[in-house]
Amino acid sequence: MPSGILPHINDPKDIRTLEVVDLIQLAQELRGFIIDIVATKEGHLGASLGVVELTIALHYVFDTPTDKLIWDVGHQAYGHKILTGRRETFNTNRQLRGISGFPKRSESPYDDFGTGHSSTSISAILGMALASQLKGEKNRQHIAVIGDASIASGMAFEGLNHAGDTNANILIILNDNAIGIDPSVGALKKYLTNVKKGTAKDENIFECLNFNYSGPMDGHDLASLINELKRLKSIEGPKLLHIITTKGKGLRKAEENQVVYHAPGKFNKETGDLLPKNSEKQPPKYQDVFGYTIVELAKKNKNIVGITPAMPTGSSLKYMMEQLPDRAFDVGIAEQHAVTMAAGMAAEGLVPFCNIYSTFLQRAYDQIIHDVALQNLPVIFCLDRAGIVGQDGATHHGIYDMAYLRCIPNLIIFAPMNEIELRDIMYTAQLGLGQPIAIRYPRGSGVILDWKRDFNKIPIGISQELKKGTKIAVLSIGHIGNMVSSLLNSLKDNSLIGHYNMRFVKPLDTVMLNKVLSTYEQVITIEDGCKIGGFGSAILEYANEIHSFVPIKIFGVEDVFIEQGTVEELQKMAKIDISTLKNYINNLLNSD
Repeated sequence: MPSGILPHINDPKDIRTLEVVDLIQLAQELRGFIIDIVATKEGHLGASLGVVELTIALHYVFDTPTDKLIWDVGHQAYGHKILTGRRETFNTNRQLRGISGFPKRSESPYDDFGTGHSSTSISAILGMALASQLKGEKNRQHIAVIGDASIASGMAFEGLNHAGDTNANILIILNDNAIGIDPSVGALKKYLTNVKKGTAKDENIFECLNFNYSGPMDGHDLASLINELKRLKSIEGPKLLHIITTKGKGLRKAEENQVVYHAPGKFNKETGDLLPKNSEKQPPKYQDVFGYTIVELAKKNKNIVGITPAMPTGSSLKYMMEQLPDRAFDVGIAEQHAVTMAAGMAAEGLVPFCNIYSTFLQRAYDQIIHDVALQNLPVIFCLDRAGIVGQDGATHHGIYDMAYLRCIPNLIIFAPMNEIELRDIMYTAQLGLGQPIAIRYPRGSGVILDWKRDFNKIPIGISQELKKGTKIAVLSIGHIGNMVSSLLNSLKDNSLIGHYNMRFVKPLDTVMLNKVLSTYEQVITIEDGCKIGGFGSAILEYANEIHSFVPIKIFGVEDVFIEQGTVEELQKMAKIDISTLKNYINNLLNSD
């Protein structure tokens, strides 16, 4: 028989047979298990370590999955997954055909709501609680666990505002550790800090919103947590329990450096030391090219400001925040606010660089249209993590931006093929375009070691002919064009194949397209984005407008959600990889 308690926990029902003293041992074993797996497989570490006691207490007190439990964002749900029948498969976490790194309804009946983006849990749990009321399920409990960074988001406030005006049987657990991915920011953070110190004003913000508030209490005191959850279980109506936890609890390095150990990569499970990565000099990450370049430009242009919604480290706006702190703004998890604030700054003559992950810009779609594009305000959107991002999976792939932005009037869309183009388009945009622009670039490294060169202005709507051909033209957009260049260089005879770095999704270089469509027998487009409505669609639409009959093959992500895996694995699955493109070109060349 395996030793310890955790190997015998296959379902929360097994937890409920234990004594509290056994639960304390279980917590220790669960922490160790998470550390063991994440040390070698990678993933989100600190958040899950911080809620081990809470996770055990929730499944001990509540009758999950009959009682509904939602983890906001889901970074902290590893312990939940392990205790709900996925211990044996947890080593496949975030890997191709493995379990998701986030809660996912199709994966387990214990995952009551799919999460991945923040601040959705209160609205979702309220919807479930109201549904239970309508169905006459009076005894069913509804719990949402949300962090102090996520609860400051506008959507969370909307949910709180509505929930407080109902008699819904919900319990919101505020997991307060003063950090999301980066340290939490804003007035609410200061308020919660004062609550912890006992120096807050007499009125409690949550009580004012009609929640039965309790806390703050130690989120690592398992026995006290269990007692408080049992007490709250008997109270009707909206409730909020405020617990104080330490992100990374149980691994000293993770407690000391909570930003790095949010998702640390591989590390020594005994010491917590990060394992050295390849020491060979690599091209910079695109995010760092952005970060260093905006500082360089801002030192010369006093009107430049930087904005990010809670991702200063991930986006590398942290460099500007360190060097020019009065002109760089972390607005918290508030994408809608970030975009409209940027619009307000642009209206007053500033040059705002609004840096948002592609997947998170989806949360501010109306603001892009109504507050920026409709008023033709020259906001510069820098869309990090565009395209397939890898192991965070379907909730985080940035594959829709070209499609959802292309239909918006006044908006320029540019995708740099390399670091130099990213620098040059940032330089060009801050000179003044008179309209908004979206610059999309992928997660990870570029291709040029010697990337920090003098700036050059990029003419709007002008593409590049990288290689002439006679029969097949490959039109690429963005970083994936480097794969095309590599492929063509590997072919013994590539004289028939032309390659065009289109750079602009909007406006298209119609002069170059007219030349291509009148010269070549076949056209191939390739993009790291969805096929429907994307770059290839734009080329096809233009070809139709000018009555071209040249066959056009579009390579892009099909009409499916792509799950988790490495970028290389997922690009192969999506058939936008080098071998798929090579086979297609060879078939065309050999078809004569």
